[in-house]
Amino acid sequence: MIDYSPGSLSFLIAAGLAAGLVNAVAGGGSLLVFPALLAVGLPPLQANVTNSVAQWPGFLGLVLGGREELEGQRGRIVSLTAVAVAGSLVGCLLLLALPGAVFDTIVPVLVLLASLLLAAQSQLKRLAGNPGPDAPDRPALLLPVVFVASIYGGYFGGALGVILISVLALATHDRLVRVNALKGVLSLIITTVTVVVFAIAAPVDWLAVAVLAPATLVGGFIGARVARRLPEAVLRWSVVTLGIAVAVYLFVR
Repeated sequence: MIDYSPGSLSFLIAAGLAAGLVNAVAGGGSLLVFPALLAVGLPPLQANVTNSVAQWPGFLGLVLGGREELEGQRGRIVSLTAVAVAGSLVGCLLLLALPGAVFDTIVPVLVLLASLLLAAQSQLKRLAGNPGPDAPDRPALLLPVVFVASIYGGYFGGALGVILISVLALATHDRLVRVNALKGVLSLIITTVTVVVFAIAAPVDWLAVAVLAPATLVGGFIGARVARRLPEAVLRWSVVTLGIAVAVYLFVR
């Protein structure tokens, strides 16, 4: 039975605010909301789709709060939008068509791998012969990894930000704070697709969404301003640490 007592609603608001902050600063905030929804009594599938829908305002807040870091990235956004939409749509359809265990089995592996990729980003770029932050992006790598990450985001979405920022940092050449802003745009695109699909075909709990959405919006906007002021090394290792913690959570849940 779903518990919508004042205490449970306050708990969901706090989880949504924290998720918006974490998504903006590092990624992985949806892993705070998912267990919170389970705790108030939603079944796993309903908690998953409700969580995906509720994250949308948080990513909108992140994009609005990080507009300065998006300057000069229009070409990236245009080239990646279709890839993100297609991947997210595939992920949503997989969620509705396949047993949850099929994809959930590899989710913690993906999150852990993404975190380790970000931790080793500098070493990997040196091995790949990257001449510096002004070098061109690698579209042959960027497009397929964003497509795969978008499939993940459409299916489950937990720690999507960790995965996106890891692959973007490896396939693009820019300051991490700008990569973080690009991650926010792609997350917004992916969750927009999930909102449309799940609103039509999945058992979304709209009362929970109404409680969570404003909190994630505020948290995302504030978190974008916090991320702007963090040194790049702090931002990088915040993502890595959170990603490993999320992977451990997914392994043991």
